[in-house]
Amino acid sequence: MKSTLTPTIAAAATLSLGSCSISAFTTPKTPPVWTSKAQTKPLQARDDAGNYVQSPSAFAAEQIAGIVAPTGFFDPLGFTEKADEATIKRYREAELTHGRVAMLATVGFLAGEKVEGTSFLFDASITGPAISHLPQVPAEFWVILVAAIGAAESFRAEKGWVDPANVPVDSPGQLLGSYIPGDLGFDPLGLMPAKEEGIVLMQTRELQHGRLAMIAAAGMMAQEAVDGKGILEHFQM
Repeated sequence: MKSTLTPTIAAAATLSLGSCSISAFTTPKTPPVWTSKAQTKPLQARDDAGNYVQSPSAFAAEQIAGIVAPTGFFDPLGFTEKADEATIKRYREAELTHGRVAMLATVGFLAGEKVEGTSFLFDASITGPAISHLPQVPAEFWVILVAAIGAAESFRAEKGWVDPANVPVDSPGQLLGSYIPGDLGFDPLGLMPAKEEGIVLMQTRELQHGRLAMIAAAGMMAQEAVDGKGILEHFQM
């Protein structure tokens, strides 16, 4: 299994990278939604209080950013068939959040293994493949990590989610009608384009790289769990 799993994962990652890197720069042909705060027509199926409202325009899941060739609108399990716009917005919020975490994780895998065993990383006390690093860190690091995650999630909840006190018990977890999935207002380098077409392209790039990162992170964890070797060790780096 050791001799066959590595090339399999490497091949899958290579194919995914090729498709994502090419298609990420392809502007979707269909008119996108959720792209600009300048939109005047509400796109939510619920208002900010969590109540159902009548949308003045029809919503189509096939119009959101991230739909690219050659797959087009890819939903083999039919998650969007019976989902309203509010539900699909939560799906997109979840996809973006997991994609961002995965991108950080893949960089962390490689960076952590590159410096493991050196004084840069907890005074050379952390060794081995990346999946074994967290159990080795001091307790103080866990306190900082939990506090940082809690602060980030609290900020995200206040930015985009309806106050639970204003949401029906049978319909929890509603996004604000004015909230664009993933838009936390964090752009310190000013990379977000001003024009609508550029925003769609930027959103699609992030989605594609996040999707690739989720596959990559899963492959890295699986590979290290199988043979106990670090990712860089497989490439003799």
